Amino acid sequence: MKFKRYCKTLALEDNLRLIEGYKKIHAPGACWTEITEGMKEVGILDMEIYIHGSQLFMIMDTIADFDHEQAMADLAQKPRQGEWEAYVSQFQQTSEDASANEKWQLMERIFEIDQENSYPAIEGQLKETYSNE
Repeated sequence: MKFKRYCKTLALEDNLRLIEGYKKIHAPGACWTEITEGMKEVGILDMEIYIHGSQLFMIMDTIADFDHEQAMADLAQKPRQGEWEAYVSQFQQTSEDASANEKWQLMERIFEIDQENSYPAIEGQLKETYSNE
């Protein structure tokens, strides 16, 4: 199966209480159902967020023909998305009215073990799952 991968970053407020709060709202089962469903509806297959100090790193895997700009615009219109963005902004170094696309900055891949091609971050890296069958 082919898919696209995007990597993004975002800074949290450098405040241990807020960082722990952000982790808590992203714990298993804590994220609002409307948010995860909206992500799936626009073509996001999987998403992981990692943290180091107050810096977040996101891996977002999407359908192969994912159009990042269109999908982010569609996501912003999903039920409760604006409310979620306003809610999580209290933890982030961002404004309350910023969309997810305005907050999360695309990262450029600069190394991969078997790298053959470069790609613009906005296009995502086309990847393919491998089967042991």
